[in-house]
Amino acid sequence: MYHHSGNVAQRTAGSPVGVLEPQAPDTEAVFYQRCTWCGTAMYHRVLCPVCRGSELRTERSEGTGTVRHATVVHRNSPAARNVSLIEMAEGFVLRGRVMGPLIGIHSGDRVRLSTAKDPVRGEPVFQLVDEPYRAWT
Repeated sequence: MYHHSGNVAQRTAGSPVGVLEPQAPDTEAVFYQRCTWCGTAMYHRVLCPVCRGSELRTERSEGTGTVRHATVVHRNSPAARNVSLIEMAEGFVLRGRVMGPLIGIHSGDRVRLSTAKDPVRGEPVFQLVDEPYRAWT
């Protein structure tokens, strides 16, 4: 039987931490979930995409990753902006923005978290770890 409690991130018996409940309020961190059954890391999920388990514990990411895909978007904004898929060191993928020249962000670039939540779009903002190669400028 389903009983609605009003709090989606409420702890359940047997689960170490609620689904999207960070252990301590931290604005400069990205929190993700890890399945307690198979160990898969994921970002903002309710069920594990591998084993469909619902026992997920919340963990804090170290904030480093690699650009998996980067694109420039010209829609719904007065200026072009970067949208990238970032594969974090813990093994999950999330969408965010990488600061820097739009033409200088490529797949394989290493990035680190700059701000956990962009004030306009609400997505994580990253900065390049290595300076982009500037032989063409």
